[in-house]
Amino acid sequence: MSIELPPGTAAYSKRNPPPQNRQLLVFLGWFIGTVITIVWVAGWIASSLVWWIPPRVEQQLGQVIVPTYEALAQPSATQESLNTLLDRLEAHLSDDLHAGRDYQVLYIPDETVNAIAIPGDRVIIYQGLLQEMDSENELMMVLGHELGHFANRDHLRGLSRRLAVQLVLATVLGDAGSIGAIASSATSIVANAQFSQQQEYQADEIGLQLLHQEYGQVAGATDFFAELAQKQGVDLAILATHPASAKRVQRLEQLIQKNGYEIGERSPLPGSLK
Repeated sequence: MSIELPPGTAAYSKRNPPPQNRQLLVFLGWFIGTVITIVWVAGWIASSLVWWIPPRVEQQLGQVIVPTYEALAQPSATQESLNTLLDRLEAHLSDDLHAGRDYQVLYIPDETVNAIAIPGDRVIIYQGLLQEMDSENELMMVLGHELGHFANRDHLRGLSRRLAVQLVLATVLGDAGSIGAIASSATSIVANAQFSQQQEYQADEIGLQLLHQEYGQVAGATDFFAELAQKQGVDLAILATHPASAKRVQRLEQLIQKNGYEIGERSPLPGSLK
């Protein structure tokens, strides 16, 4: 007498055993591991390829991002003075970092304490950050640091890596609807960019070199970061996107000693920046 099973009931036997929890876990682990590997490889490839991207392509990308900040910026004597200072540092850059570039500062009258380097050769300086400056040297160190991010293409590497990861996830997980929204997220990614500790240190080193080339000494190199170290725990945008300031001060002091840089007198801020 045969036994009929209810519809939808699986008929398992010794030849066709039910799936074991262990098998499901192995498959799930394999799937997740594969996705993580693909995402890591895609991010690494995207980060490596940015060195082959010519400046004009980066500037075209900036045409999508820069207008958002231009709408917030305010042409003023302050912005002109900031660009004059940036031009002085730019003159010390090597030819390969200078050719085809058009570095400019966009000054945003907002209390946010932050500075950002974005594709399109633009350095964003917020009023809140400028209010923290006590000397021209201190400000020049910050501007030099942002030029350091351009030199290392950190902003572009971070953007391309995150966009590549989003694209891979959207493709692997079958979320085709999100693919079209990936490009539109570029501005948000740049605004909330968080560079690695090593990238920040490398940018600091370039900023220090530019400061020494401009003044022949490095007074003010650690002032801003030392002040930030005392404000750890305060809700400042720059603290959310940068590593511990005390460590940066320590590393800068080590570089100053290693390179034999002198520490001279600080120059006052230009009147238009006070």
